[in-house]
Amino acid sequence: MSINASSPHASNPLAAGFNSATALDFPSAFRFGSATAAFQVEGASGEDGRQESIWDAFCKVPGAVFGGHDGSVAADHYHRMPQDVALMADLGLDTYRFSTSWPRIKPGDGKLNPTGLDFYSRLVDELLEHEISPWLTLYHWDLPQALGERGGWANRDTAYRFADYALEVFEHLGDRVSDWTTLNEPWCSSFLSHAGGEHAPGHTAPSEAVAAAHHLLLGHGLATSAMREAAGPGHRLGITLNFTLADPADPDSPADTDAARRIDGSFNRVFLDPVFRGSYPSDVLEDMAQAGLGRHIRDNDMEIIAAPINVLGVNYYNGVMVAGPVDPPIADSELAFASERGLARRSPMVGSERVQEISRGLPRTAMGWEVQPEGLERLLLRLQDQYTGPAGIPMVITENGAAYQDVPDADGFVDDSRDRLAFIDAHLRAVHRAMERGADVRGYLVWSLLDNFEWAFGYSKRFGIVRVDYESQRRIPKASALWYARVAASHQVPAWT
Repeated sequence: MSINASSPHASNPLAAGFNSATALDFPSAFRFGSATAAFQVEGASGEDGRQESIWDAFCKVPGAVFGGHDGSVAADHYHRMPQDVALMADLGLDTYRFSTSWPRIKPGDGKLNPTGLDFYSRLVDELLEHEISPWLTLYHWDLPQALGERGGWANRDTAYRFADYALEVFEHLGDRVSDWTTLNEPWCSSFLSHAGGEHAPGHTAPSEAVAAAHHLLLGHGLATSAMREAAGPGHRLGITLNFTLADPADPDSPADTDAARRIDGSFNRVFLDPVFRGSYPSDVLEDMAQAGLGRHIRDNDMEIIAAPINVLGVNYYNGVMVAGPVDPPIADSELAFASERGLARRSPMVGSERVQEISRGLPRTAMGWEVQPEGLERLLLRLQDQYTGPAGIPMVITENGAAYQDVPDADGFVDDSRDRLAFIDAHLRAVHRAMERGADVRGYLVWSLLDNFEWAFGYSKRFGIVRVDYESQRRIPKASALWYARVAASHQVPAWT
């Protein structure tokens, strides 16, 4: 099946501010790939020695996950891995970012499980055989439940357990894997999980959230230093952070500009500054003083966290326009996600709970997120200017993509030309613009290769460029996948004519 994604449309409907009638060339070394996460795609949750993660436990909490869904089968990647790698090769992808499952490799954080580790060894070999570079993420939120019961990331000891796990995986796979990410989106596994209650373990304690954030960063630093000692010159070690771009509703309003500062601090700089500058921003420490962020810093912690990295993974989905503050604070029951599932939740934005998000009337994805590709351009330029550029560190877009309400035809094919394809096109154009203006970006990995378990939304949201029929587990490339294959093969984003 083929589709000419450029012919039916006069212009990209989501590329406001971009000349979508122009074809754009990317450097020959620029990487075009895709990404997934272990818990979201693997399934086989009780097979070959794997034990529970905090997400297995969270899925059992009534109402925690949409429809009572869980990750026990997911996209069945554990059993269909060779088929999925062949599919990547058919699409011409040169890089595959995946995560290893800590509870599969070290069940209960106990002894190494050779069978669990062997799955990833076979995956790496399969990728290399198809000339696809493996990019390994060590932690994408599936903490062993045994550690969760001992306090999880709110317990400082978890940082040291993570470093041990990371080094063991590195020692077994480092001979064939060059690209390593310690953590994926620590904002989600700290603030969204421990203050917002939306992700496992589902807690709503700001004091836990700041502890988890600090210990995640400490674990990153400890793991990076341990792997660095064993690494060769060809290894690239890094971290993946998720970012937003906060714009004040009224740039002349002190309250609105302070709201934007607070969101930037509690989402972006709380992780960026420790990694790149070895300290938390003073305003963030002040904003989070009541939650107690500063109380968790011990001697040498910040030096450990600032261990040198080789690459920054950039995850970007949307920006926000903000105003503030709302008074009285928004009640937990009014939070959109909570009302959808009937659960009590609170704001995950510790220190900026009273900030209001203002709609700009932009198109929205099925997640309710505004589509703002120009925000990615501005983000990359800011990172280049203030963080990665001065440190001489390149960036890779490790996640970018969108969920939409896919409507398959009788054959299961999804023509997502006007939404997901247009979204990816617009964001690649934003990346190209940023590169032309000096941002050192080396690759783009679309989220996601496959439709999968979308955390608390279960299987109700589809991000994949490949449709998964969950009843048959059949894989059907969408229009976006076929278009992206064309981009990967030519290193050119075609014009919309």
